[in-house]
Amino acid sequence: MDTPDSKDGPLYFEAVLRPHRSLSRRALWLVFGGMAVASLYVTTLMYFLGAWPVMGFNGVDIALAALLFWLNARAARACEIIRVKEAVLEITRIAPDGRQEIVSLSPDWARVELQERPAAVPVLRLRARGAAQEIGRQLGAAQKRDLAAALKRALERRRTPHLWDFPA
Repeated sequence: MDTPDSKDGPLYFEAVLRPHRSLSRRALWLVFGGMAVASLYVTTLMYFLGAWPVMGFNGVDIALAALLFWLNARAARACEIIRVKEAVLEITRIAPDGRQEIVSLSPDWARVELQERPAAVPVLRLRARGAAQEIGRQLGAAQKRDLAAALKRALERRRTPHLWDFPA
């Protein structure tokens, strides 16, 4: 629970949230390679049939697919780290380009709010003294509910540590 380099006291909770990607980097290359081979086959076939203008369109299709795959892989580098420590509740957002934004809230005043919406994914917010921060935008409904419950337990544990110290 306590990390040696922790300047804000013991660590009660830490969650690293990353966007879900269904393909690994290797699988992404295999899918793109399969698309390129299929496109080359169709392009060659069209060339021999005399429909050579199709070559340009297939080239543009493959270039667009490569750009979209690259953008998807780049977006997967983003992450959000939520830490509950003794003195601070810290939300660190890391953008795909590596820029970091750190938001600190008081854990004494922090509240976890899960706003349910009909036929939509709920909104999860941390509120403290008038400041509100939405967290876990990339999560699904069930994951947001689990994160909200875990954060509530961590904040309660931080506020009343004597209730959590007894052996079960």
